[in-house]
Amino acid sequence: MNLERGLTQRDIEEGLRRAGVTADAAVEVHASLSAFGHVAGGADTVIRALMAAVGPEGALVMPAFLYSPPQPLTPLDVSRGLTLKLRILPPDHTERSGMGVIADTFRRRPDVLTGEGLHRVAAWGRDLEAHSHGFHRLIDTGGLGLLLGVDIYRLSAMHYVESHLPAAIRRTFQPPEEVRRHYPEEAWYIETGAPPVRAWYKIQDEAYRRGFIRDTAIGPCRCMSFVVRDVVGLYEEALRTDPLGLYGLR
Repeated sequence: MNLERGLTQRDIEEGLRRAGVTADAAVEVHASLSAFGHVAGGADTVIRALMAAVGPEGALVMPAFLYSPPQPLTPLDVSRGLTLKLRILPPDHTERSGMGVIADTFRRRPDVLTGEGLHRVAAWGRDLEAHSHGFHRLIDTGGLGLLLGVDIYRLSAMHYVESHLPAAIRRTFQPPEEVRRHYPEEAWYIETGAPPVRAWYKIQDEAYRRGFIRDTAIGPCRCMSFVVRDVVGLYEEALRTDPLGLYGLR
């Protein structure tokens, strides 16, 4: 591996195998291109390496949510308590989304199928039709999660068990009526306030404690890999048993 010339597809494939990605695997991928440093060929090289690692009998699933990158908060936004502001993009948008350049490049490939809705996903490989409807199939079948240069707060599958999230926690994120009038929900995703504890990091720590997460690296990029069902299951269990404690609200 010669970092001066940049990571190659072969370098990334070898790193993915060290991370436990095998042929025939179904993988939920969240990745930061900048975390790799220089990649010869950019996002396309990373995608080709992922496809080669799982092979035609495997599957790749990435988020294609219709959210912009975080927008700058104005002084008025801050005074109203806003902590996050995202534009909602049209389904046929061609601009950069908040999912990152790798996910955006993946979605635009002709052999990738993208689902519908605000929280749509893009899928390639075996059973892409089923995978394009969301992360449920990947969770149910023991698929892998792969976090490349990002952490658990990018793991979209975590949201799939938040039907157990109490109203007391949901309210900490919900903007007041005045803010909703200024930023209508059909055009914006807004958050105001935050719980005292970043709960998903507690889940990440517990997953490490139980040995669920494998830590490796591809060049300078940290790689976390795990069975999605194992990690999401920890979150579901915590939401069922002590959600307020998890979020530091009791």
